[in-house]
Amino acid sequence: MQKIKPKKGWMSVQVGLEEEEVHKFSIPISHLYHPLFQKLLEKATEVYGYRNSDGPLRLPCSVDDFLYMRWQVERDGASTHHHRNYFPAPSLPC
Repeated sequence: MQKIKPKKGWMSVQVGLEEEEVHKFSIPISHLYHPLFQKLLEKATEVYGYRNSDGPLRLPCSVDDFLYMRWQVERDGASTHHHRNYFPAPSLPC
């Protein structure tokens, strides 16, 4: 199987809980600055540790919850959320 490198400004993530099949997604790097993704990255560090940066970033989230969160980030305008008042959801959907 050939590895496909994400386009410039994007990164690969793997999503899926232990009992689910893992799915791979490409997201804009700008999503990582959104408060919801920041919380998910903190959770990923707690669950997986991340001493190694080989391969896609693994996110401890169900695929459905990830898709909903990605929709929220895109709706909020991931590239402009830090230029306006933003009140993040109290908790992650994951």
